[in-house]
This record gives sequence, C-alpha cells and structure tokens, in this order.
Amino acid sequence: MCDSASDLGLFGLNTFDNSAMMKYLPSKTYKELRKVIDEGKVLTSELADEVAEGLKEWAIANGATHYAHWFQPMTEAAAEKHECFFDPDSEQKAIVSFSGKILIKGETDASSLPSGGLRSTFEARGYTTWDCTSPPIIKKGIPGTQTLLIPTTFCSYTGEALDRKTPLLRSMKALSDATVKLLNILGYSDVKSVTPTIGCEQEYFLIDRKFFQKRKDLVYCGRTLFGAPPAKGQELEDQYYAPISQRVATFMGDLDRELWKLGVPAKTQHYEVAPSQYEIAPLFADANVGTDHN
Repeated sequence: MCDSASDLGLFGLNTFDNSAMMKYLPSKTYKELRKVIDEGKVLTSELADEVAEGLKEWAIANGATHYAHWFQPMTEAAAEKHECFFDPDSEQKAIVSFSGKILIKGETDASSLPSGGLRSTFEARGYTTWDCTSPPIIKKGIPGTQTLLIPTTFCSYTGEALDRKTPLLRSMKALSDATVKLLNILGYSDVKSVTPTIGCEQEYFLIDRKFFQKRKDLVYCGRTLFGAPPAKGQELEDQYYAPISQRVATFMGDLDRELWKLGVPAKTQHYEVAPSQYEIAPLFADANVGTDHN
C-alpha cells in the first residue's frame, strides 16, 4: 500500500504530462501543442520539431536511451520497435538525434502483423502516427534499458485501420460531433467538443510461484483446465472485501507505485470473491488515455 506522502509524489514521474511539457517546452510551443491536443488544431512540422526536442531532452534526462512507437495491432498485445537516440556524425562520433519527422510517423512491415491480406507481402507497409492526445511514457527496465514509448495509431498505406486505437479515436470523434450538434440544437451553443471517459477495472489472481509451477495448465494456458469445479452462487462471499494480508498488501503497494509513475491513477483495490482473486480500479480518464492505461 501507499507508505507515505512521498509515494504520491511519484505520480507522473515517467510521463510526459502537462507539467513536464511546461518545463521542457518553450511557452509558445506548449500553448500551440495544447491547442492541437484540446482543440484539434493542425500539427505543423515546425511545431513537431520543437516538441520532439523537448521530449528528447526530458526522456534522456530520465535515463532513456531508446524510443519506440507504441501501438496495439490486432494481436491482443502491444507492439514496439525500439530505436536508439544516437546516430554517428561525419567523424563517426555519437550524436543525439530525434526530429519531429521521427516523432509523428514511423514505418513498419504490416505483412508480419494482422492486416486482413490487404496487400501482398513484398509491397506491404504499415505506418504509425503519433497520437498527441495520450502522453508518452518511459518504460523502465534494468539500468541502461529505459525506452521512451510514444503512443501511436497503426494504419495501412491506403488508410485502413490495422490497430485498436484508430477505430477508438474515430468513434470518439463521431460521438463528439453528434453530441455537440445535439447540444447546440438544445441551446448549449458554447459546447465545442465532448469526450467520453472510462475507468477500466482489472481483476487478477496472485498465486505462489511454487504452486504455479506445479500446475502446467496455468503455465502453458494461463488458466485452469482441470481440478475442482468453481464455486457457484455466493459460497465464497466471506472473502469478498476481506482484510488484505501483508504479503498481498506489499505487492499492491509496489504495483501502485509503478502505475503512479506512469500516470495511471490507480485508486481502488480489494479482495474479490474467488480464492486468490483481487481487483484494482483506476479513476476515470478520457477514453483514449484510459485505454492506454489499461
């Protein structure tokens, strides 16, 4: 659990959030970027270069050596292509390089990811595009392996969505347009946009490693395939909201701190009904940001 007020100071530590933008971007650049994020203004190449410079300085100051366009293809898992910040100069010495062009667009091989057979392998290309409405984060690893993750969409050359973020952003835009139109008709003429919010609960199981290793169904499938049938009804209601043991509380505290560093507003946690089952729930956030948190 949270041990002290200092733990709360960890929130957003590894996130290029609003406070980080204000610190690392020139005032004019920050204001223009906020208009892009909040009002949907056009992101110019000049602005992208200025943002990339500030983002690079923040990432390196926080130990990042690589960056990656982070997207969600139709594989039920996230995808990352890591690139080093350093390039050789004319004297073959390392220089730090990260431009607006690199920030806003990347290219990958769409044929190696689910694409619905849109094109033949030899001509298949997929493009990642920066989603500036979701803040970049630093993915921490062992020292020397910190990576700046840049949230992006993933589309084909002809514009077909090859990921989960693109349909979400398109649906959010359609919902906002329709709702604003209705509200304007009803007399709320000052409404310019509407943003849906979500708070994704996660339920999970904690199993002692020595017991986990003995259950090959858990090891290979991630679920039980044999054993006693699950309880039905409310047979285990005495465990729901039960006091949390010290061992589990220690895990939850570690989890909270790591989530807070990434800007995930983890709020609620408790025992669930099944044995060794627990729940964690964050505060609500914009649907796009909340999905990335999830």
